[in-house]
Amino acid sequence: MSDDPSGDPVTAIRNIGPALAEILGKAGIVTATQFRDVGAHETYRAVLRTGARPHFITYYVLHMAAQNRPWNDCKGAEKDALRARFDALKAEEAAAGNDPELERLLNSIGTGLRR
Repeated sequence: MSDDPSGDPVTAIRNIGPALAEILGKAGIVTATQFRDVGAHETYRAVLRTGARPHFITYYVLHMAAQNRPWNDCKGAEKDALRARFDALKAEEAAAGNDPELERLLNSIGTGLRR
């Protein structure tokens, strides 16, 4: 796996621009190789663990990026299935004590895990 962002930037992947790259960077995903190795679902889990607010669009954009498809190509039954996986992921993380909403609130007052 390449850890050199200059030769393999995550922004080389379709749908991943500077704003999403910054979010992924906070989760430790800075190269295209890392993203491909980890996959869209686990990349999004890493994003949630940074305390980011869950957002379904970001989740499915990552899935479309992993398939080199336009971000808005996700429709119908495929989108419904991704929504179910997204909801399950949020529930798993909350059950494991990884509640991004709580973490964000704690961070705002300087008592969270990621000060």
